[in-house]
Amino acid sequence: MNGCFVCKEGGRLRYTYGNGRYETLCERLDMCPDIITENNLEQHRAALRSVDVIFCTWDMVPFSASQLAAYFPSLKAVFYAAGSVQYFARPFMARGIRISSAWQTMARPVAEFTVAMITLANKGALPAMRRYQTESMAESNKPTRLVYPGTYQTAVGILGAGAIGSLVIRMLQAYPVDLMVYDPFISREKMDRLNLTRTYSLEDVFSSCQTISNHIANNPQTVGMLHYGLFARMKKHAAFINTGRGAQVVEADLARALREEPLRQAYLDVTWPEPIAPDSELRQLPNVFITPHIAGYAAQEVNELADSMIEEYDRFSKGLPLAREVTPSMLEHMA
Repeated sequence: MNGCFVCKEGGRLRYTYGNGRYETLCERLDMCPDIITENNLEQHRAALRSVDVIFCTWDMVPFSASQLAAYFPSLKAVFYAAGSVQYFARPFMARGIRISSAWQTMARPVAEFTVAMITLANKGALPAMRRYQTESMAESNKPTRLVYPGTYQTAVGILGAGAIGSLVIRMLQAYPVDLMVYDPFISREKMDRLNLTRTYSLEDVFSSCQTISNHIANNPQTVGMLHYGLFARMKKHAAFINTGRGAQVVEADLARALREEPLRQAYLDVTWPEPIAPDSELRQLPNVFITPHIAGYAAQEVNELADSMIEEYDRFSKGLPLAREVTPSMLEHMA
């Protein structure tokens, strides 16, 4: 079978398909000798016309319908060793090209990271760390400063019960927290599988929860849906965590709510734009903790994403059902 790797210039493909994965695919398939980028399509036009499959990851080139028709007339499947395919998938699907993503594999490390952040936020650990850099221990941990409740009987809000949100819910059921889940699309059957008796409105979650974690699907309808009217409802020492997508947050509104109540916290692994603007107010606030989109991105974890796509290719090449295929209908509710 003929294949190629696709990635934007300077992208992370060799990192994700590292430790022998890149070489394994080159041995098993007739691969284009160069990684295909947005700049060398014409150079490889002849070879690309016979390509059956694409292997890619973050920094996939979002080809247009006309580019797919011109350069990839034989393409049958794309294997994406990362999570969301929202930004490139639709022109491929419109041509009947199948897309598999490692979103299920990626859910575990992102969920682990999220649960760790929820635990730290409930403890107020990072604000305490900052205090202790300039204050004595006696001053830093005296009872009047320890306003954060920990986990016991603490309300935690989960926004969205997709792959990652569902796994966060399952993990947190081992903790003595009270879960409040917002997801207007969740089925009764899925609620039963997650041992949920009811769901809550956004207003209820933001008003009642100590920590709120965002996992809402990323689509045009959800852009800007987390705004000041919600952030202003947060408790005076509540925390907001975002490992989902930055565009869902009106960041000026979040910054305002954090300014108004300095004991509130925000833990942001994603922002919009990304990378975060150098002059963003969120960079300046002492109660904001920003990581550079690392929740599912540790070295061996990304190799697992590549492994899952190699396994998916094996199923495809043998004519077996795909285990990680993303369909057009799934895009409506996926991150």
